Amino acid sequence: MTPQLDPFLEMLAAERGAAGNTLEAYRRDLESFAGFLRPRRGSLESAGTEDLRAFLSQLARAGMAPRTAARRLSALRQFYRFLVSEGLRGDDPSAGIDSPRQGRALPKILSEEEVDRLLTTARAQKDPEGLRLAALVELLYATGLRVSELVSLRLAAAQRDQRLLIVRGKGNKERMVPLSEAAKESLAEYLAVRAAYLPRAGKAKKGGEAAKAARQESPWLFPSRGASGHLTRHRVGQLLKDLARRAQLDAAKVSPHVMRHAFASHLLDHGADLRSLQKMLGHADISTTQIYTHVLGERLKSLVQTHHPLAKGPFLTKGRAR
Repeated sequence: MTPQLDPFLEMLAAERGAAGNTLEAYRRDLESFAGFLRPRRGSLESAGTEDLRAFLSQLARAGMAPRTAARRLSALRQFYRFLVSEGLRGDDPSAGIDSPRQGRALPKILSEEEVDRLLTTARAQKDPEGLRLAALVELLYATGLRVSELVSLRLAAAQRDQRLLIVRGKGNKERMVPLSEAAKESLAEYLAVRAAYLPRAGKAKKGGEAAKAARQESPWLFPSRGASGHLTRHRVGQLLKDLARRAQLDAAKVSPHVMRHAFASHLLDHGADLRSLQKMLGHADISTTQIYTHVLGERLKSLVQTHHPLAKGPFLTKGRAR
C-alpha cells in the first residue's frame, strides 16, 4: 500500500543511525497519515499540501497535543524530503506548512527527598529482585541514562572500569558517564546475583563450570528471559511505579524519564555547568539541555514567592513600611 515507507526507514537506519524505537515511531506516524488518506483515495507518495493541512486539522479537533502533532509533521517532512532526494517527487507538499504552535513544557521532576525515599525503599529489599531494582534506580539517578540506554547496556560496559559506564546512545554515539560510589556499590551487589536472571542459570550448580557458562551466555547487563534477551523499557517503568507506591509516593509522578530529569536538575542545583551536563545526558544540542535552567528559574521564583517577606505584603520594621 505504501511502497516507499520501508526504503525510507532503511535510509534512516543506515545513514542516520536511527534506533529501533525511533523507526517504529516514524512508521506509526506515517501509517497514521496513510490511514487518513485512504477514504480520500490518496496515498502517502501522492499526497498534496491540502491533504497535510486537513490531517493536521483533524488531529487538532481530536485534541492531540501540539507537540505530538508537530512530531508527526516532522516525520512527514522527512519522508517527503526523502522522496524529492530520490527523484520520486518533484515537490515537497510539507514545505509551506508551519508546525503547530506549542509552548515549551517544563520537565516533571522529583525532589531530592522523594528520590531518597525511592532509593531507601529499593535498598531495603535484599533478595535478587531487590538488588536488581536498587541497581536500576541507582544507575538511573546517578547517570541520567535514557531508559532505552539503560536496558541495552552490555555487561562489558560495566566491567571495563567501575568508575565509568560506556553508553551507546542516540545516533549510535558512545559516551562515558561517571558512576557515584553508591551506584558502584549497588551495581557490584547486583552483579553478584545477576546469574539468577539468566535463562538456564537455575539449572547450573553453584560454583561449577555449568554455572560459569550460564553467567557468560548473555551479553546484557540486565538479562531477561523475554524475546529481547534483556529487560524492556516497559518493565522498568512498571518496577518504578511499584517502587513509588511502596515508598508512599504518587506513582503517576515516577518514571524512568522523570529520574533522568531529577539527575539533571539536581546536578544543576548543586552547581554543575551546562556543557558538562550536556555531555552526560548525551544531548547533541545544548539548547535541549537549557530547559533545565528554566526548571531552576521556576524553583527559585517559587522560593522567593513563598519565603520573601515582601511577597506576603508590607514588610514592617519598627512600625514603618518599607
